[in-house]
Amino acid sequence: MKAKFRFIIAACVLGLLMTGPFALTALLLFADSKDAERAAFAEFLLPRLPLGGLITFFGFVAGMILLRGLFQQYVQGLLRMAETLRLMLGANRNFRVTPDGPPEVRELARAANDLAQQRDDLLTDVDAQIRQAKATVEEEKNRLAALMSELAMGVVVCNLDGRILLYNSRARLQFKALAQGPTSSSGGALIGLGRSIFSILERGQITHSLENIQQRLRKGSAAPTANFITATRGGQLLRAQMAPVLRTGATDPATATVHNLPPTPPPGEGGDNVSGQAAPAQAKDLESALGAELQVTGYVLTIENITRNFEREAERDQALQALTDGNRAALGNIRAAVETLIDTPDMEADYRERFTRVIADEAAAMSQRLDATMSRFADSLKTRWPLEDVLAIDILAAAARRIEDRLKLPIKHEEQDASLWMRVDSFSLIQAITFLASRLQDHYAIRELRLRLATEGKMVFVDLIWSGTPVSSETLYTWELEPMTVGAETSPLTLRDVIDRHGGEIWYQRDKAAHRAFFRMVLPAATTPDAPANDQVQHLHSDSRPEYYDFDLFAARDAAGSGIDLDRKLSELTYSVFDTETTGLEPSNGDEIIQMGAVRVVNNRLLRQEVFDQLVDPGIPLKPAGIPIHGITEDMVHGQPKIDVVLPAFHEFCAETVLVAHNAAFDMRFFQLKEESLGLRFTQPVLDTLLLSAVIHPNQESHRLETIAERLGINVIGRHTALGDAFVTGEVFLKMVPLLADMGILTLRQALDAAQQTYFARIKY
Repeated sequence: MKAKFRFIIAACVLGLLMTGPFALTALLLFADSKDAERAAFAEFLLPRLPLGGLITFFGFVAGMILLRGLFQQYVQGLLRMAETLRLMLGANRNFRVTPDGPPEVRELARAANDLAQQRDDLLTDVDAQIRQAKATVEEEKNRLAALMSELAMGVVVCNLDGRILLYNSRARLQFKALAQGPTSSSGGALIGLGRSIFSILERGQITHSLENIQQRLRKGSAAPTANFITATRGGQLLRAQMAPVLRTGATDPATATVHNLPPTPPPGEGGDNVSGQAAPAQAKDLESALGAELQVTGYVLTIENITRNFEREAERDQALQALTDGNRAALGNIRAAVETLIDTPDMEADYRERFTRVIADEAAAMSQRLDATMSRFADSLKTRWPLEDVLAIDILAAAARRIEDRLKLPIKHEEQDASLWMRVDSFSLIQAITFLASRLQDHYAIRELRLRLATEGKMVFVDLIWSGTPVSSETLYTWELEPMTVGAETSPLTLRDVIDRHGGEIWYQRDKAAHRAFFRMVLPAATTPDAPANDQVQHLHSDSRPEYYDFDLFAARDAAGSGIDLDRKLSELTYSVFDTETTGLEPSNGDEIIQMGAVRVVNNRLLRQEVFDQLVDPGIPLKPAGIPIHGITEDMVHGQPKIDVVLPAFHEFCAETVLVAHNAAFDMRFFQLKEESLGLRFTQPVLDTLLLSAVIHPNQESHRLETIAERLGINVIGRHTALGDAFVTGEVFLKMVPLLADMGILTLRQALDAAQQTYFARIKY
């Protein structure tokens, strides 16, 4: 029975105890008396009845006040203490009971705090031992993560259901480039832990490749792989190689390991023979290494976007075809004219001139076609030279060190933008800069060289500046054609070779006002590598294990493909924790969303790398009173996508996940008002941390997000931004899941039912 019901029963009993004896005595006396005595008794009792009733009433009120005080001090105080003790046991070990109330309750609180401190000391010691035992495993995991992140190829690992278990940075960037709309600014919605690879690649193609691999395994192939080219929904071409993730029949799926199988050797070198069977010795070695029964638990995909390469190859094919078709007829005409001239040496002058003109015209036409082809495909041909994206200031710093070491020439830097990236061959470019400095020192005796960076459009300018004797353009032209020599070091390349291979240019220029001159090298700019778009994403570099792989998902079977099962455990579901910032608090009266933020929770991990973060142009003026709260101004939302673009992108981001928010009814009301006009529905279940807090801690006075976070020992960072609030809400929710389990609330259905029983579930917007 709940405490408030016990309080009501106690109040009724107290009233009966106070009024019952008086009423019973009067009834007995009245029943045993004669008529005259009754009349005398009534005459005595009636005048005193109001006074007695008043005394009884005040006595009852005083008793109620006393009883209520005792109830609050002992009953409710002990209930709050019980909730706090549960917090100390699970969610927040550093939380302590506040010693207040009567002396007995305060003494109990102090004793509970002493026990909690002893428990924490023991747990701290146990945690230290566990950390020491896991240090080697974590080091191996982090080493794997570091290696994966540095691979130049995109790598994705999936289980047999097509759920992504691992991906590296290159894969994330590749698929981000394929994404369209606001999701691309927040990391892309196409790839993420627990997401389906079939949203990117064709299901039938992957299934067919997997069947081929399994067939080769049954035939004893040592290194079965499958290669295929597929097109994305956006028309991009991807080249993929599939390799299986194998385990033996005796191995638990949860401990499945990616086997690093060697590449298939060519025929005649121990590889597969013509019939597709492995060599006996090789098959025997494979069986001894992996066991008699091999099972595929997943697959590794190495993916490369070949769209641009395919286009370049097609352009080259067109160029060759154009040259072949265009010059074949011209060569035929030239050959015919030459043969005619040879066969008829005594040809008249007019005819000889005509044939000579045919030869000249056809040769000129061939030359023009060659020039046009070279001009059209010059950029394509230059891409064969290996270039890399590097920071421009790094190149200049390396060149300065080389010049100072080799030439003993002082170097100073001017106007260098640290954010400029170039696409260059760093070694040959540094050689070219050093060569120019050497020539200036040898021929013009300069005493100091200055390096400067500038940019315009897609080009970066590297300036070598000096004071003193100017250099003629003819001198620079001569230097361009010399092999680059610095001291005893000689390069077969010339300065012009380096410039041409970069598709750039170099010229000489004088600054007469400053009495200086400089060489300007024009080089191609590169796209700046993606960086986290907000401060919260910097938590990627924390001490927790990397967020882009989770091999525990090997053992998880897909239940999301057929919809979200309400009877699945909360710990097994995937969530999208979200929040919004709005122009006001009245969605039904015209207020609009101005920012949306969300983060995914997979396998009980908050994936700060897989986020949705987008400002929204509301189409209406912002209310001045709200700007100090959320910090979003008119200039920030001007030009941003409208809600009719952002909400469908968010709908895709949170597909097949349970939605989680704090005071979710408020945010969902904004969504519901847009569903009809946009033709979409948010049909997935929604969990509200406000309601769940009331379920877990019904006796606490406040269920604000900051208060809940403080109760659960969560540091609040980035509040009142949509993504910042989503991070805090996600951490709060993850702390709530084990607390709900302690109450017997294990499944999604149980959590939804319990939340609907709370008082806050009645709030409507």
